[in-house]
Amino acid sequence: MASRADNIASNLNLANFSKATELKNRIWFTIGALIVFRFLSFVPLPGVNPLILESLYDQTRGGILDIFNAFSGGSLQRMSLIALGVMPYITASIVVQLAASLHPALAALKKEGESGRKKLNQYTRYGAVFLTAVQGWFLASGLEAYGASSGLQAVVNPGYLFRVGAVVSLIGGTMFLLWLGEQITSRGIGNGVSLIIMAGIVAQMPKFISNLFEGGRTGSISPFVIAGVTVMILALVVMICFMERATRRLLIQYPKRATQRGMMNADRSHLPLKINTAGVIPPIFASSLLLLPLTITQFAGNALKPDSVMGKVVIALNQYLGHGKPLYMLLYALGIIFFSFFYTAVVFNPEETADNLKRNGGFIPGIRPGKNTANYLDYVLTRITVLGAAYITIVCVVPEYIMAETGMGTLFFGGTSLLIVVNVTVDTITQIQSHLLAHQYGDLIKKAKLKGRLR
Repeated sequence: MASRADNIASNLNLANFSKATELKNRIWFTIGALIVFRFLSFVPLPGVNPLILESLYDQTRGGILDIFNAFSGGSLQRMSLIALGVMPYITASIVVQLAASLHPALAALKKEGESGRKKLNQYTRYGAVFLTAVQGWFLASGLEAYGASSGLQAVVNPGYLFRVGAVVSLIGGTMFLLWLGEQITSRGIGNGVSLIIMAGIVAQMPKFISNLFEGGRTGSISPFVIAGVTVMILALVVMICFMERATRRLLIQYPKRATQRGMMNADRSHLPLKINTAGVIPPIFASSLLLLPLTITQFAGNALKPDSVMGKVVIALNQYLGHGKPLYMLLYALGIIFFSFFYTAVVFNPEETADNLKRNGGFIPGIRPGKNTANYLDYVLTRITVLGAAYITIVCVVPEYIMAETGMGTLFFGGTSLLIVVNVTVDTITQIQSHLLAHQYGDLIKKAKLKGRLR
């Protein structure tokens, strides 16, 4: 049986796609959904002048807006219907998951299984609508004052009608993206929300590459810097691929069982614990928490007088929390470390795993089943999460700090973007391989049944 599985795994190549009809349909559906997402990023908000907005954005390029713009695939720069992307939903999910860990009623819902998960998802959507409305209102208010100092007006007819229309449009765009992500997850391949974020980042890659080589052609960027950035990106890709596949395998032993020949065999297996159990969630959560208030203050500051107290506070906040600034990098690193441990505790429950092992008769050699096994799993998981959190922090913070110090922060294709792209790509390829493997196993079962009938 093992040799047959090895043969199947070795035959997973592009030739098998011709027979896997369901997999092909899932891939085509995913591609179509991502194309719809890209088309939406070019549909501007009603009442916004795209040409003036583009010139104003070029004047204020750099800083926190470029980060948000990169995650939204350029939607913020064009002020499209999906300018806020899925970031409000991610922020709402952080709040709901934190509340589920602290509030007894929400914690009870979490333990109810599928029905409780649906209720928590519904609360998350309500929170996403609320956050989108708040961000949209400040975004619309800032747009009305955007470019007033240079004599340009990005909004055709400023007023409450434009603000309400912008908020409704942004809510509709964000909720449509969430629906599209759910459709990709259920009917396509991969995680829908992660693929949407990745598609937005990948859409900015040609612009990053062209700016990089254009800077080398004009002499604004040194050839050594370009070579260094290229080597850094390649090294980061190799490091991410290695660390994402790295696991700590715990030996699981089962009691001896009698076979047909009367022999006693003890089954053994392994419990794989990933070094980075949280995946790309920590940098996404940390960046979304930083982007939420900074986006509000960035656009709200346009509507405030610079000489007023609030105006001075907003200006100081944007200066100290600008991209590449020490305070921003410190908060970003602390956020990544916190969410690495938090999300690992959410997705992996040592007590539940220990109970399942005990129920099935499995145990870790040298560790008593039950509470001792749960404590040991928690001890091992905490140690490897320290490595995982350090790895994510280095990959996300150090390259962006280097790029900010070298004056390349406006290009923005740092470690965070690279981590999301590589991680989501590896996860999607893994799911494709799983579908191919299941398809080939299905063919073997059908052939076995056919031979049995012929006999």
